[in-house]
Amino acid sequence: MNVERVRALVTELLRELGEDPDREGLRRTPERVARAYEFLTSGYRTNPETIINGAVFQAEANNMILLKNIEVYSLCEHHMLPFFGECHIAYIPRDKVLGVSKLARIVDCLARRLQIQERLTSQIAEEIMRAVRPEGVGVVMECRHLCMIMRGVEKQNSVMKTSSVLGSFHNNEATRAEFLSLVGGG
Repeated sequence: MNVERVRALVTELLRELGEDPDREGLRRTPERVARAYEFLTSGYRTNPETIINGAVFQAEANNMILLKNIEVYSLCEHHMLPFFGECHIAYIPRDKVLGVSKLARIVDCLARRLQIQERLTSQIAEEIMRAVRPEGVGVVMECRHLCMIMRGVEKQNSVMKTSSVLGSFHNNEATRAEFLSLVGGG
């Protein structure tokens, strides 16, 4: 990302909004906004395979592994406003497990792109399936969207839930039910 170009665009945007980018409170705003977007979109410059970095381990486990309440922050691709909430990930390994922190890092990598929650949920499940080839994967996300809360329909208490279930989580009703029960959705 060209930070200097984004800084210039933010300066231009401030003028279009009727603001004076040279006034005291706004003098450094274009630089801060450019740096913020550099961080918030860093997922475009990060590869999930690099994040995993070999943290795949042989394991005899074949029970469900669940990591709940992973904080997620992303930008809606329609309005470039934040959506945020929690992501819950489970998988049943065949013979390999993923380092636990890598699950959260995958979420961050994919969330730090302009997204829609539905696609983000599926991308997380697909990346875990690719990384460790488990029997199945389940991902549930529960997020609040500022594009709905602070503009548009202005529904402050709305929460969007999405799920993606692959492999045995899709094909086996008991596995899916156990997963949803553990994350509080069943």
